[in-house]
Amino acid sequence: MAKVKTSFFCQNCGAQTPKWTGQCSTCNEWNTIIEEVIKKEEKRNWKQASTTKRHATPTRIQEIQLNPEERIVTKNKELDTVLGGGLVKGSVVLLGGEPGIGKSTLLLQIALSISQKVLYVSGEESQSQIKMRADRILNMPSSNCLVLTETNTQQIFKNIEELRPEFLIIDSIQTLHTNTIDATPGSISQIRETSAELIKFAKETATPVLLIGHINKEGQIAGPKILEHMVDVVLQFEGDRNHTYRILRAQKNRFGSTSELGIYEMLSNGLREISNPSEILISKKDADLSGTAIASTLEGIRPLMIEIQALVSTAVYGTPQRSTTGYNLKRLHMILAVLEKRAGFKLGAKDVFLNITGGIHVDDPAIDLAVVAAILSSNEDIAISPRVCFAAEIGLAGEIRPVSKIDQRIAEAEKLGYTTFVASKYNKIATKNHNIKLLLVGKIEEAFATLFA
Repeated sequence: MAKVKTSFFCQNCGAQTPKWTGQCSTCNEWNTIIEEVIKKEEKRNWKQASTTKRHATPTRIQEIQLNPEERIVTKNKELDTVLGGGLVKGSVVLLGGEPGIGKSTLLLQIALSISQKVLYVSGEESQSQIKMRADRILNMPSSNCLVLTETNTQQIFKNIEELRPEFLIIDSIQTLHTNTIDATPGSISQIRETSAELIKFAKETATPVLLIGHINKEGQIAGPKILEHMVDVVLQFEGDRNHTYRILRAQKNRFGSTSELGIYEMLSNGLREISNPSEILISKKDADLSGTAIASTLEGIRPLMIEIQALVSTAVYGTPQRSTTGYNLKRLHMILAVLEKRAGFKLGAKDVFLNITGGIHVDDPAIDLAVVAAILSSNEDIAISPRVCFAAEIGLAGEIRPVSKIDQRIAEAEKLGYTTFVASKYNKIATKNHNIKLLLVGKIEEAFATLFA
């Protein structure tokens, strides 16, 4: 009988310790150390067959041959954009998100629309439940999607050897377990071992693998942190339960940029791709209202027009309130201090509330000027034309600083029908023949005089 060995793992970060401790020395979390039974066996190949292992040999870097990355187009433009053009063969993609956000729906839509043979492995739902969801997804052609409800990796690989799929989806990695480890599914050691088997399968067969991962209460993907290091791409599916829109971000991408994002709308028949995000980020209204301004921001290479809403009112209590939604509160404090010190606006005794519509969070400093315009518009109770767009950063001296890729921002504003674009006069604009009026300013006072003359 094989000797049973136990070890202790942190449920939060996955760190391994030889004995139990009250606090994890790696992440400093309390009461997260648990004991797991590890049954030491000979490591099996994913095929469960003995194969002659070829040892790697060192190669001069000049002699290494570059092979072009073969990508599989998923017919989901938003996902392809985030991935950098499609799924690379042999890559492993980890998709995380809140429960009920639409992870399974997104991957099922991809499985139904892609032309390759897909094996959809589910450890959370029955085949009838998956069929019910597939029936709700309208306008989906007949596909080569095969559904398997199994959690044992050895049984999954037996089916893979028989079916030879070109695409593998696992829903979810926390439900799988392997016979080589005597631990419960979802434990640190099981997640690490099953992930290693799937990654080895993907690399040896050049089959792209998509994994769904649960998240913990802090919003991080559950399981050991090494899981995110092992995979090639880590995607985060975000959204607000009060909104129907979902945002897909890349936190890690070995084959493309991590600054791209995809936007979807959750409908009763599945997720709809939003090709023009500005249509959801700018609210529809019948009359011009004070306290709103349109900002031009960039997510990756995609320019977005977003609406900034501000409300400035007399403080009812002794201490003025400052509140933001989708914007950095400390940056708002800095902008208010600049307006008070450099521009002479008395906002220290007033409540200031700031909101970015659409339920998204923006860190681009190019929206500073739009934030200032919205605050001053609400303070003066003067509406700004909805056809005016802003893109500039505010410095501590009150100067209007230039931002990157100004030509792309101007071109997008022009395409969407905006008539005026306010930017820094220190920006180097390559194209001069824009069919949009450019207002180039250098100080906050100039911007205020131009907008509220």
